[in-house]
Amino acid sequence: MSITRRNFIKVSGASAAVLGLGLVGCSGGSDGSGSGSGEAASKLQTIKDRGVLNCGVKADVLGYGYMDTATQEYEGLEIDLCYQIAAAVLGTTYEEAKEQGLCDFTTVTPSTRGTLIDSGALDIVAATYTITPEREESWDFSTPYRTDSVGIMVKKANGWTSMEDLDGQTIGVSTGSTTQGAVEQMLKDEGFSCTPSFVEYQSYPEIKDALDAGMVQAFAMDRSTLNTYMDDSVELLQPEIEFGTQEYGVATEKDSDLSPVVDDTVNELLESGWMDEEIELWLGASA
Repeated sequence: MSITRRNFIKVSGASAAVLGLGLVGCSGGSDGSGSGSGEAASKLQTIKDRGVLNCGVKADVLGYGYMDTATQEYEGLEIDLCYQIAAAVLGTTYEEAKEQGLCDFTTVTPSTRGTLIDSGALDIVAATYTITPEREESWDFSTPYRTDSVGIMVKKANGWTSMEDLDGQTIGVSTGSTTQGAVEQMLKDEGFSCTPSFVEYQSYPEIKDALDAGMVQAFAMDRSTLNTYMDDSVELLQPEIEFGTQEYGVATEKDSDLSPVVDDTVNELLESGWMDEEIELWLGASA
């Protein structure tokens, strides 16, 4: 299958590659490490030579990046976004990128996303990756394609109605996320006097299992993530309190010539209405 992809790119993508490079002008050698041609340090050229885009995505967030256990295929808004970026980089159409399988997907977690970009294993990460000033120092991010906020999931059986009920309780959060800080800031801003503790877990299913087992009394994360684990036994605590705004962007290597192409693609998808259609398709009422 990989040979077919490469042949496809070499035959139909060679001329279109000029279009991809045109998006970023002469930025291929902007990192100053090349010999002047820019080709040696060009991330775009590396991807074109390889014939596929290496993408880091989630496998456990419904509507964004989710592994369908029946088909063993990834699906969601961010999966489709990866194919759009692959099409832009490899000089083909979105439909052909999906048909030809021009994305290689790797499941990432909050603690592995940046590391896999740094190592060169991934070209992009589209995995509900919140843009923060600290992260922007290490990686490039596209224009935000989705805005979310943090929520706190608790068991309905507790009968809790206020954040104050979290006093002395343990909240499960994901390792490497910004969630704990967002919850602490919200409690301070809203004037709550409760003092919960926090425990970090490597994956979202682990946190939900811990909640069900009573090891933690709350599960805090982006609301889009929590939506994946909603059932009749749980609810959001004071959902009317909007806090911890999360803007998701596509991350790439810092100062890479790939970054402007990714950003241009995201902006075009926002302006064309494609992103709104994807949000409706994958998130529906939860959007």
